[in-house]
Amino acid sequence: MKIGSPADGGHSAKYDVIGVGYREVRRPDPRLAALIAGALGDALTVVNVGAGAGSYEPEDREVTAVDPSRVMLDQHPGTRKIKAGAEELPFEDGAFDAAMAVMTVHHWPDPARGLAELRRVSRRQAVFTWDPAHRPELWLFEEYLPEVGELDRSAFTPLSVVTGALDAHTVIPFPVPHDFTDGFRAAFWRRPESYLDPVVGAACSTLARLPASVVDPALARRRVDLGAGGGRPPPADLLERESIDYGYRLVLAGA
Repeated sequence: MKIGSPADGGHSAKYDVIGVGYREVRRPDPRLAALIAGALGDALTVVNVGAGAGSYEPEDREVTAVDPSRVMLDQHPGTRKIKAGAEELPFEDGAFDAAMAVMTVHHWPDPARGLAELRRVSRRQAVFTWDPAHRPELWLFEEYLPEVGELDRSAFTPLSVVTGALDAHTVIPFPVPHDFTDGFRAAFWRRPESYLDPVVGAACSTLARLPASVVDPALARRRVDLGAGGGRPPPADLLERESIDYGYRLVLAGA
């Protein structure tokens, strides 16, 4: 895929809209950042594919950011930024010590090809993703917006595809802390009122992709339930937990 070609248009166009104000809600969480940094090992040069606004890029490495969306790259604070899709990275074989990709593979038009490109340009790969086969689902979506689960399960790349394409040797679960700062899909599992914030919804690709005719009535019902005290709060056992496994995985490959 050539830079700017129609093949990367879907991802680019999507984040040209969703990406506005992205950094406001999607604040990197230090616990996930530490996990990813550890996975990169002794790598000095890193390519971040689907880099977006630069979340989780280690500050002590030389990082090159790649993303098909100009809106996202404009929010990226780095100086090494390239507008391109994952499926045809404009780098020589083995150009980097490591490649990273965070919550992005499911947006790539051809995930297997993109993952093969990660392997081609780096000796080590660290990919953070979500396993669509994982259960349980976030209780709030089950009760109010089952369409979120349906959409994500159809959109996210199966974990077996990710591990197979990378020839991965390690898969690390990442239970989401109750005070997680990065506002992705299940971040607010113990703070469900946050999903009523339209800014939060706009920064979550799944909620942003669902039509307002589906999302608005569901959130309105939740708003009424919260105000009246009649809606089901987070299950009691969740209120006592510090973190929960909702299927997020860090996949490691290479040397």
